[in-house]
Amino acid sequence: MATHSQTQRESRSSRVRPYALTGGRTRSRHQLLVETMISVTEYDRDRAEKLLPESRAVYEHARSPVSLAELSATLDIPLGVIRVLVSDLAADGVIFIHPTGQAYSYDHNILERILDGLNKLSA
Repeated sequence: MATHSQTQRESRSSRVRPYALTGGRTRSRHQLLVETMISVTEYDRDRAEKLLPESRAVYEHARSPVSLAELSATLDIPLGVIRVLVSDLAADGVIFIHPTGQAYSYDHNILERILDGLNKLSA
């Protein structure tokens, strides 16, 4: 049976660990949505061995395209921490962040091309 001080230590540890993993950062350099897909551009075993354990786990799982939500659930790492780790790996050129549909939402040229294509289909 856990004592009160043991429970406090475990609670504090669960808050401190994510803070330590991200160096206290809570924001990523990239806009990363829950559904954002990532993948490894070119797997490098030597590079993987030089990464911290959590970053290595992200890198290993991204050998096949994977979403941030899947990474968070599979690795049992909070989504905010996953976002920071993924952003760091992408900044180092280790992984590729696939664009999401939101990336095109303000590009009027693409929207016009889609509309033209749909109009041609219905004709």
